[in-house]
Amino acid sequence: MRVTYNEFINCSLGDDDLKQFKSIQRPVIAITGSAGKTTTKEMIASILQKKCTVFKTRANMNLPNFIYRQKQRIQAKHQAIVLEYGMSKKGHIKRSCQIIKPNIGVVTTVGNAHIGHFGGSVKKLAKTKSELIKGMNKKGLLFLNADNKNSKYLKIKRFKGTIYKVGIHKNANYKAHTIAYTTKGMSFKVRLNNRDEQFYIPIFGEHNVYNALFAIAVSHRLGISPDVIRHGLRTYERPKSRLMVYPLINNVQLIDDTYSANPQAVEAAIDVLTHIGKHHKIAVLGNMLELGSYAVKGHASVGSYAAKKRIDHLLTYGDLARYIYISAVKSGFPSSKAKHFNDRASLHSYLKSIIKPNSTILVKGSHKMKMNQTVGFIRNGSVTHSSEPMNVPLQFIEKNSNKIIKVWRPSPSKYASGKSHFTPWTKKN
Repeated sequence: MRVTYNEFINCSLGDDDLKQFKSIQRPVIAITGSAGKTTTKEMIASILQKKCTVFKTRANMNLPNFIYRQKQRIQAKHQAIVLEYGMSKKGHIKRSCQIIKPNIGVVTTVGNAHIGHFGGSVKKLAKTKSELIKGMNKKGLLFLNADNKNSKYLKIKRFKGTIYKVGIHKNANYKAHTIAYTTKGMSFKVRLNNRDEQFYIPIFGEHNVYNALFAIAVSHRLGISPDVIRHGLRTYERPKSRLMVYPLINNVQLIDDTYSANPQAVEAAIDVLTHIGKHHKIAVLGNMLELGSYAVKGHASVGSYAAKKRIDHLLTYGDLARYIYISAVKSGFPSSKAKHFNDRASLHSYLKSIIKPNSTILVKGSHKMKMNQTVGFIRNGSVTHSSEPMNVPLQFIEKNSNKIIKVWRPSPSKYASGKSHFTPWTKKN
């Protein structure tokens, strides 16, 4: 049931927060951070949409010029606003706050995305992320990551509002426990109102549990019930090419995480690969861009991390990704199982020779590396194995929020030529 704005505020907000929000026109939630912005935004919006009319940032259009355009689209009917504030240089978040001033702020994590724009300095990066804290309502609500060591560099001393922390390992106001991988996502528990509540998200990875924790924390402070939060998390809109898992023929799984990449995100994706891959695990990793002076060290750190994981093949693509390969081998990864490529055709040719039944393949790299082309190469059925052909799959199922949206089958006209060309066979909503 939809409610009016006043009903939403008066009936939803907890007593402590209601006092702070009496003078605030409506909840304006801004999310920034080195990772998880878009997913956190979608999760929060999905929950709030169960209670009221919400305006949210479209896709990840999060720089000031996009924020300005979005301001023109916000209407009186929007009872809550959920925004994503990104940056590629100093002043971007400050400008976004000047355009639309938030009263609820979320800093998901301070990592190494875009660190190249700040001389490779985490402290300088954190200072720029702190533009959200400085630019938001000083008496609002701020949500931080208790487990993120770099969040200690955020400038919070002059903030006069209330700070809540989420976490898994350290003490936090909202702490997840009993975390487990399920067949389609993650389950975990959070203590709310003196009671352990069970939650589920339809996406893999402990890092996504953090994103869900922010959504739970914000929603809970707005008085949303655990049941509504549960429903919102289960049905949130999955951003494209972010840990999308496609089941293919011969029990092959493809993990498409090609939208963006930084060392922290790549390591998280490797964790997902090793958790859901039960047999033959392949990591295909491209360049991570915008790391500046941290580029070599950042790629090397991913290589040493990968060497410690249960991965059967490590394939790297691009000039910078070569440092992933070098570091992995130096750290003990078998040289016979690691390969570096500078051209996509050679990469794809080698993939043909190593993918076999029961394989799980992770493909990840910065958006400009166009690693989605490798995803397309695998998904279109071009990959074969000497003992069991895979170039003409019977079908594969594309899912969103556990609902079948397409069942694809090869076009009969292409079957005879030995080339698989997929066309939609059916669609169910």
